Amino acid sequence: MSITNAQKKQYRLIGHALNPVVMIAGNGLTETVLTEIDRALEDHELIKVRISIMDREVRSELIAEISKIMKCETIQTIGKVALFYRAALEANPKLSNLLR
Repeated sequence: MSITNAQKKQYRLIGHALNPVVMIAGNGLTETVLTEIDRALEDHELIKVRISIMDREVRSELIAEISKIMKCETIQTIGKVALFYRAALEANPKLSNLLR
C-alpha cells in the first residue's frame, strides 16, 4: 500500500482533530491491543495511537511493528502519538474518519 504525499498531507489535516483511540502502556503490544488497533483501523481507517513509553527507540520500534503487523501506513509521528491509515474493506460512512 503506497500513498502519495498529497494524500499524507490531507490525512495529517484530518488527523489533527482526532483523539487517540488506542493507548499502549508499559505492557507493549499484547494480543488485546493488536485486536483493538485492527478493529479501529477497520472502522475508522485513520486512527491515532498514544504510546506511553518513555524510550524513543522502543517507541519507534513499536510503531514500525504496528505498521508491519497491521499492514497499515504510518502517516505521522509526533512525540508519543502516531497516526495510522489503512483502507477498510467496506468503508462505513458513519464511522470512517475519511468519509465524514
